Amino acid sequence: MNYDVLIIGSGLGGLECGALLAKRGLKVLVLERSNQPGGCMQSFRRGGLRYDTGLHYVGGLAPGQAVHKAFAQLGLLDLPWERMDEEFDHIIIGGRHFTFHQGYEAFAEGLAKDFPHQREALQSYVWRLQHITAADMEVSAYDYLRQTFSDELLLNVVSAAAMKTELRRESLPLFNFAHTCASYIESSWRLKGDGNLLVNKLISTIQEAGGEVRTDSKVVRLTETDGRITSAACADGQSYEAEWFISDIHPAVLCQMLEECPSVRKAFRRRMEAAENTNGMFTVQLAIKPGALRYFAYNVFVYDEPNVWTMAEENNPVKGVMISARTPEDETDTLRQIDLLTPMPWEECKAWADTKVGRRGDGYKALCRQKTEQCIALAEQYIPGLRGMVEQCYTSTPLTYRDYLGSPEGGAFGMRKDCRTPMLSFHSVGTPLPNLLLTGQSIILPGIEGVTMTAFETCSRITP
Repeated sequence: MNYDVLIIGSGLGGLECGALLAKRGLKVLVLERSNQPGGCMQSFRRGGLRYDTGLHYVGGLAPGQAVHKAFAQLGLLDLPWERMDEEFDHIIIGGRHFTFHQGYEAFAEGLAKDFPHQREALQSYVWRLQHITAADMEVSAYDYLRQTFSDELLLNVVSAAAMKTELRRESLPLFNFAHTCASYIESSWRLKGDGNLLVNKLISTIQEAGGEVRTDSKVVRLTETDGRITSAACADGQSYEAEWFISDIHPAVLCQMLEECPSVRKAFRRRMEAAENTNGMFTVQLAIKPGALRYFAYNVFVYDEPNVWTMAEENNPVKGVMISARTPEDETDTLRQIDLLTPMPWEECKAWADTKVGRRGDGYKALCRQKTEQCIALAEQYIPGLRGMVEQCYTSTPLTYRDYLGSPEGGAFGMRKDCRTPMLSFHSVGTPLPNLLLTGQSIILPGIEGVTMTAFETCSRITP
C-alpha cells in the first residue's frame, strides 16, 4: 500500500507531524522500532504506579502563547493540564532560597527583591527573552549573562532551572538558553496523569483521520530512485512506499539507512555522524509512602555550590538536582511520586556500553547506587528525611535512554548546538533528498516547545 507520508519514529515530533498531516487529509504511516510509541513522552508501569520517561512540565500553554496555539491545532488542549504555582521554580544554591514567578514582569520583580541592585539588569534580561532571533544562535549564553549581570550569584540563579538544557559555558547558544527559559516564565503547567495521555491523544488523532501507527517496525534501509526516496524497508521484511518521508530519529541513525542512496553525499553523512551529542540524565524515580509528603505544584533545583555552569563540565559527584513532583490523579493532596534528575555525561557509563540490559554487573549497579545517594542527599536540603519516605526506587542512565529510545550516547537533548559553529550545529529540516525531511529535538531546539515548533516547520514543507 502506498502512503502520502511515511514517518520514521514515534517520538513527540513524529507523532505531531503525523497528526498535523493526517488532519490535512494526507494518508500517514508512522513506523516505530520499539514495542511502545512515544519516545521521551512515553511512560512505564512499576509496582502499580506509572512513571514518565521525560515529561515533567510544559511552558507557554496559556491563551495567546506559542505552545497554546500549537497544541490547539494538535488537539492537545483538552488533556488535563494543571497550572503550576505562581512561584513555579524554586532555586536553592549554597543554602539560599530563591523563586521564579510566572510572567515576565513578576519574574523580574520577584528576583529584584533579593537583588535590588540588579533590577535594571533583570528588566533587560526579560526583554531579551521576549525578543530572541536567529542571530542569537551565534551568541554565547554565558557571555551574554556575564555582560548583563554584575552579580555572580544572580547569574547562576537565573541559569539554575536551565538544567533541562546543557549549561556549557563555551558553546551553549543564547538562542537555546532563552527559548528553554522563556516559555516556562510565560506560564508553567503539569499534566494530571502520565505522558501516555499525550501520546495516545496524538495517535488517536492520526488514526481517526485514517492514518496508522505501527510498533515493532524498525526501518533499516531507505531506497532512492531518480533522486527521491521511494520506499522504506523494515527488519521484519516489510517494505512501504510513500511520496514523502519524515525522520524523527537521530540524524546519525538515519544516515545508516541512507548508505545505498547515491544522492546523499559523504559530506552530509560525515556532518551528521560526527556531530557531538548532548549529555544524558541520571534519573531517580521514587515511590513515596502514602501520606508521607504533601504535593507541591512547583519544581525545586538544588545546587551544593554557587556555580551551576560547572554541571556539564565534571563527572561525579552530583552537584545539582532537579526535584519534580508528580501531580496526584485523585482528589487528595498526597504526593506519591518524585523524580530526581541530574546531568550525566556518557563517559560515566560508557564502560558498560557493550553489555546487555540486566547484565551490566556490580560496577554499574554500584555507580547507580552512589549517584542515587548523592541525589537524595541534595534533595533532602529541601525535603528533610526524604530517604525515610521512599517505598520504591528506580534509576535510569544515558545507557537506558540509548537502549530504549535509540538516542546515541543517551543524549537527553539531541545533537549539541554550538554558538561558535552555528552553521554546522543547527540544521534545516531539509536534506539532500527533496522528499526526505527531518524533525525532532536534534534539528533546531530540544524540549517540548522546540520539538513542536520544528514539527510545524517540517510539515510546512509538505502542506504550506
